[in-house]
Parts: sequence; C-alpha cells; structure tokens
Amino acid sequence: MIKKILSVAAMSTALLFVPIGCDDDSSSSAKAAGPVIGDSISGSGRLAKEFFGPIRTPSGGAPQSIGEYALGCIVGAEALPETGPTWQAMRLSRNRNYGHPVLVDYLKDLSVKARDQAGWAGLYVGDMSQPRGGPMTSGHASHQLGLDADIWMLPPQRLNLTRTERENLSSISVVSSDYLRTNNNWTNGHFKVMRAAASDDRVARIFVTPAVKIAMCKTETGNRDYLRKIRPWWGHNYHFHVRLNCPAGSPNCVPQWTIPKGDDGCAYAEEFYGMHIAKTIPIPKADPDAPKAKPKLAKTLARMPAQCAPLVQ
Repeated sequence: MIKKILSVAAMSTALLFVPIGCDDDSSSSAKAAGPVIGDSISGSGRLAKEFFGPIRTPSGGAPQSIGEYALGCIVGAEALPETGPTWQAMRLSRNRNYGHPVLVDYLKDLSVKARDQAGWAGLYVGDMSQPRGGPMTSGHASHQLGLDADIWMLPPQRLNLTRTERENLSSISVVSSDYLRTNNNWTNGHFKVMRAAASDDRVARIFVTPAVKIAMCKTETGNRDYLRKIRPWWGHNYHFHVRLNCPAGSPNCVPQWTIPKGDDGCAYAEEFYGMHIAKTIPIPKADPDAPKAKPKLAKTLARMPAQCAPLVQ
C-alpha cells in the first residue's frame, strides 16, 4: 500500500493539471508491441493523429488490436450500429463508434442488462475508437486499440434520438460540483449497471470519478471481486470508461498490469480521494534524489507499432 501511496504522490503535481479529456491509467506490462515504424517511411516524424484522424472507414483483415492502449491501432474494426434495440451511439459526427468485434458484442450485451434497470431504456454509448484506432485529434490519450468505450451516466429514456439530438444532448454528472460526493443523479440503477459492466470477464478496467468508486465500495454487500477493476480517475463524472482485455487473435496487443485478486481497490480509492479530492491526507514529499521523470514523447507515426503503418498508407 505504501508503494501505491508513493506512486500517486510522485505523479500528484502533474496529475492535478490533467485535462478532463485525459483518461488513462494506461500502465501496461513490459511486453513489447514489436518493432516501431522506421524513419524511412515518408512523413513518419509527423504526429500519428494527423494520419489516423481523417480516415473514415476501417481496414479489411482479421480483427486485431496492436500495441498499447495509448499507442496503437486496430485492424478489421467493426462499427457499433448507430442505433439498436437497447443502445444508441452518440456524437456521430466524431466517427468514433468503432471497435474490436469483442467490444461491440460487449456493449450490446451490457445494454441489455442496463435495460433491466428501472428508468433505463439501455445505454448511450460515447466515444469508442476511430475506424483504424490510433491517436485521436482531440479528447483522449487512449481509445486506440478498439478496446475502450465511454458509457454515459445519463440513463436513456428513449432510443430514437435523431443525429442532431445526439450532437446536442448532454450527459449528467453524478458527483457534486466539488467532486467530494455523489449527487442526486447517482442511483441504484447506476450502481447495478456498473457492477454488471465490471463483472464481465472481458473487462480489464473501468475508470470512474473517485466519489463513485467509494460509493460503490460502501454499497456492495455481496461479492466484491469486481470492485478491483473499478479504478478512480480524473474527469469521469459524466461517463464511465470501460477498457477490455486484449482479445484472442491479437498477439501484439500489450495488456495492462494485472490487478491482484483479493484487493477490491477500496483502500486505494480512499487514499486517492483523500490526497487529491478532499485534501485530507498529506501528499508525501517527493524524494529529491529520485531520478527525474522522463518527458513524454510526442505520439509521432514513427513511434507507432510497425503493423500500424499499412493502415494509413
């Protein structure tokens, strides 16, 4: 636990200024994703989002997620249909309703479970991935492998929204304006939908605002194993962010580190909340002798896994 506290402390100064659009707890295993694209490729020094962002259609080929959640791409992505019996994809102008078929199936399955909750007609699904994954032109650090999806906190009352309505409708925040507690928008339906979301074996992580994680820890009286997958993170008060495990047939997908079973993550959530939200726990001073963190490198095409190059040529 001390290691976790120190790890959070070391990042605290930078994290306090993380924009709302950043969504990572994207630490991956040490497994390499294979060689990176060489500088010999024309334009490889340009930002990868300049190549992936404008592409409107997925590639052919067998579905495969390649690279890391925050630096990779997807072959053979599938579109979540814009409207289904228990879901609607939102913000269609962004063209981000694509994912690995495993993600598409997962969202359909979860939307059926959501429909069983009082006041929920299903799910409103926000950003997934671009047609070929890769870095986005705005908003997200991850969502690059077709394995991430944002699910709105707004319980759908109807599933026949027009394209214009989907551009203008907003989700709801489920926490107070000071982020200290859940507000009246948070319901038992939200709890059950998120419990169902995290209980699925396909899920690696769910990122949500810290107050929600703490509320779920206090509410759960049964099996708590799924709670370890629900991670407190910045900015997730209007939606929760689902991240799936690397699927079969994706040998170059870099998995997240495994959360140990038996640790429901509730103590860590309390520490995270106390240090950064409520400010009731002092942040340990950083070791002045510790090596300085390396600056983040720009996500250029040259840094992408080599298998991603053909998708943008």
